[in-house]
Amino acid sequence: MFRKVVSIIFAIIGMLIFISLAFAAEQTGTLGDMAKLGKYIGMGLAIGLTGIGTGLAQSRIGAAGVGAIAEDRSMFGPVITLFVIPETIVIFGFVVMFLIMIQ
Repeated sequence: MFRKVVSIIFAIIGMLIFISLAFAAEQTGTLGDMAKLGKYIGMGLAIGLTGIGTGLAQSRIGAAGVGAIAEDRSMFGPVITLFVIPETIVIFGFVVMFLIMIQ
């Protein structure tokens, strides 16, 4: 439970940092202030929500993986492979964030 709370807190902090950095950067263009706000919030959500999803997935995979490795040492390779797979979700979040940023 504590890990979930900490991961959610870090994800919220990450979203707030991205939004504040996006507001601090000077943007040129014809978008209105509300459109820029929506763009920045979307960028923050793209990273924050993927971070939360990855954290929840890895916590469950890690707990099961430790149990599997404790029973059979030969499971180390498959467990590491399964543990890394949710990280692709965060990479997709970064891609979406950059796609939103360049528009």
